[in-house]
Amino acid sequence: MKNLFTKFENITNKGQDVALLFLRLMLAYGFWEPAKSKWADINSVAEWFGGMGLPLPKLNAYLAASTEMAGVFLLLLGFGTRLISVPLIITMIVAIKTVHWVNGYAASENGFEIPLYFMLMLIVLICFGSGKISVDHLVKRMRGK
Repeated sequence: MKNLFTKFENITNKGQDVALLFLRLMLAYGFWEPAKSKWADINSVAEWFGGMGLPLPKLNAYLAASTEMAGVFLLLLGFGTRLISVPLIITMIVAIKTVHWVNGYAASENGFEIPLYFMLMLIVLICFGSGKISVDHLVKRMRGK
């Protein structure tokens, strides 16, 4: 039984890097459309933010759009993964508080389910890093030599 568990553990450990890659790719895909939409009409986003009572709406619109777009590219590459995950989590917290909370948990009604999932995935990346299939790993290896 112990031998079977060891074999299973070895297989799952090898799959960890692929799982972290897929997690990063899924998050990048999830942030792409909102980032693209914000940049397509940043002034409308700033007006919307102002209408919700957010302070400095234009600055916050640019911060949200920039954070999400930077997240897309950094997550795709697996570069600065832990670092970009923090502002992305903050962006999700603000989104939940200002937009999604009133709709409850349900994803189908613009609730906070999806942003919550994104936050949980980002926490996994903070804890485990971007994995071996990433620029982060390549940089780490190059520093070690």
